[in-house]
Amino acid sequence: MVVFNFMEHRKMTEVTTTVRKDDHIRINLEHDVQSDGVSNGLERLYFDHQAAPEFDMTAVDTTLTVFGRPLSVPLLISCMTGGTRIAGDINRTLAEAAQQGGVALGLGSMRVALEYPETVLSFQVRDVAPDVLLLANLGAVQLNYGIALEDCRRIIEMAQADVLVLHFNALQEALQPEGNTNFSGLLAKVEQLCSALARDGVPVVAKEVGWGFSEETCRALAAAGVAAIDVAGAGGTSWSQVEMHRSENEIQKKVATAFADWGISTAKALCNARNCSPEIIVIASGGLRNGVDVAKSIALGASLAGIARPFLEAAVRSSEAVLQAVQIIEEQLRISMFCAGSKDIGELQQTRLLQR
Repeated sequence: MVVFNFMEHRKMTEVTTTVRKDDHIRINLEHDVQSDGVSNGLERLYFDHQAAPEFDMTAVDTTLTVFGRPLSVPLLISCMTGGTRIAGDINRTLAEAAQQGGVALGLGSMRVALEYPETVLSFQVRDVAPDVLLLANLGAVQLNYGIALEDCRRIIEMAQADVLVLHFNALQEALQPEGNTNFSGLLAKVEQLCSALARDGVPVVAKEVGWGFSEETCRALAAAGVAAIDVAGAGGTSWSQVEMHRSENEIQKKVATAFADWGISTAKALCNARNCSPEIIVIASGGLRNGVDVAKSIALGASLAGIARPFLEAAVRSSEAVLQAVQIIEEQLRISMFCAGSKDIGELQQTRLLQR
């Protein structure tokens, strides 16, 4: 079990990137920070139920290969945390479960590892997850604040990651008193980075953090050379609400409350990404909570489905609790595929969804 003492850490430490990391974990666990007034959009979609699938459910195959790594289930434990002792314990717990469950794992933003090299251990999980598709992570806007190609290579090397995620969080940065909000000229730097890392054999994923990508932005990201887009649509954790709880300034709190229903739903963002380029790998995330959501996301064109909050809640208990959560989602997905008449992930991606 992970042992927490958030407030002691906060009292003893100035508000740095590391303290902000623990604040984010604490707030997600202690407060309702889900989007208010906007859903992921998947509840309006349903499968054309097949009462006579004409095959044995044991034939259902949920395996696939993404970025050269075989997965047992098209599931990603989404990028969440790192940079503190508490976050490191959580990452190792998640990694152990990811290895056992055969799913992918995303690490939290590793900017902190560049600022405070002593925190790098909190991101190093290869010893417990040697076979996992592992995603390192960095805020895209940091390319405008001194982060260079060699820094990105260092991050990938430190984590022994397969992929680099660049997360786009303009609204969150705008709501943070210490936020970095200069996004000008960013896509040109993303293009240069994608080109350089492609020569290293490292794909780049563009990821939102809970407000979705428009079709216009998806097309721009595809043109910049990203290998995949994680849509991270609205309907799940709202980082405007997280920042509202984190702020000690009443004006900033009131500013943040107005954005509880901001963003593009996950369902719509998935369509935006799918329509931008046939070459792009699409990752669904944003308010997914079960295997039926995963199945619907794949039917909308995703190759992977990312889930965060349920795994964070399980990780504070044990790796066994995380693995059990993975297994529940896997079985829900398997039954969804059976009752939708899809024997494998490829067939599921071609399965039609209906609208209520």
